Amino acid sequence: MITKRELLQHWLGHRKLTRKTIEKFPEKELFEFSIGGMRPFSSLIKELISIDVPGLKEMVTGETGTFSHDLPLNTKEEILTRWDEDTIQIEEYFSQINEDQLHETLKLFGMYEFTIISHLLYFIDNEIHHRGQGFVYLRALGIEPPFFWDRY
Repeated sequence: MITKRELLQHWLGHRKLTRKTIEKFPEKELFEFSIGGMRPFSSLIKELISIDVPGLKEMVTGETGTFSHDLPLNTKEEILTRWDEDTIQIEEYFSQINEDQLHETLKLFGMYEFTIISHLLYFIDNEIHHRGQGFVYLRALGIEPPFFWDRY
């Protein structure tokens, strides 16, 4: 129903909104604040960073990558810089996947066997889910999150 290019634009819009969400966090709370035993928002973002580019790279190269979200990103600025760098790589890798490949099955990270389109939709859904947790954290901190529809 949508083109591959439209799917990428949809994902990039979510990445813009997630970036705005990261920006709203005070430095300390980005790394320490949690509710109900959930991980701090920085940990959720590190998970996304650990999945998106390595997953796309694996889709393009066929080389099984490793999955670890124990990344040495220790400041808000480091996270934002990495987020921006990864957005460029997402566009580059995504452009190398042709539409015929979208329904091929891939065992991503040697563990998760689904079609490529299913993996891509998971990447987007997972980001939305974790951003929602970030919105809850911001509200608990008395900070207005960005508008959920502001993806541009």
